Amino acid sequence: MLAKRIIACLDCDLGLKGGRVVKGIKFKKIRYAGLPWELAERYYKERIDEIVFLDITASAGRRTTMVEVVEKTCQRVFIPITVGGGIRTIEDAKKLFKAGADKISINTAAIKNPKLISELSQTFGSQAVVIALDAKRRNNWFECSIYGGRKFTGVDAILWAKRVERLGAGEILLTSMDRDGTKEGFDLELTRRVSEAVSIPVIASGGAGKKEHFLEVFKKGKADAALAASLFHFKEIKIQELKKYLKERSINVR
Repeated sequence: MLAKRIIACLDCDLGLKGGRVVKGIKFKKIRYAGLPWELAERYYKERIDEIVFLDITASAGRRTTMVEVVEKTCQRVFIPITVGGGIRTIEDAKKLFKAGADKISINTAAIKNPKLISELSQTFGSQAVVIALDAKRRNNWFECSIYGGRKFTGVDAILWAKRVERLGAGEILLTSMDRDGTKEGFDLELTRRVSEAVSIPVIASGGAGKKEHFLEVFKKGKADAALAASLFHFKEIKIQELKKYLKERSINVR
């Protein structure tokens, strides 16, 4: 069985003095957390498994800034790095891979142009293509959103997960909009349903608040990886202590 991964997410507002990490609650109420390359280096030293950079204010004009952030980070950090936000073309992705990214993540562009998933997969390999899926509960189903949670699509999250796998995606970054930043725990039903629907890895995101939540999402949610942001940014949980806790409870972590 593959080891479960612990991932740190750095939401970058590239309009803040060349790039700053921020964190919100339910995609709102943003607060400042630090410089992306400095936080990434700290996580690397603390033995995080992977890092995800998300450009939350993505635009074509800021793509150069994200390239610079990735370049600076890769001079200090030697673990897998995923970059997402505003990637619309093969050329956008190519610039980020050249800067040092190991994977790219797309959401809005994928829903608006699903064939882009296949094009990216064929060009860079499925292992390098992550689909970010931001979902909100609607009674007995989950709806996908785009544009950083600002627009809803009518697309069913479970059906979309199955489709992106068929199109060549290698991984899904699954965020519960209802749990984002709340520290109330991951959405176990959403995570389990997506994990059971696909054979590619699923990263659970949104709601981590304590060590027990990671245990739950691995056991009950059947996630392959779990992601957190503010919990790690503000040192509420130490990564090595979290890994020790999980190992003691028979979760295979790195």
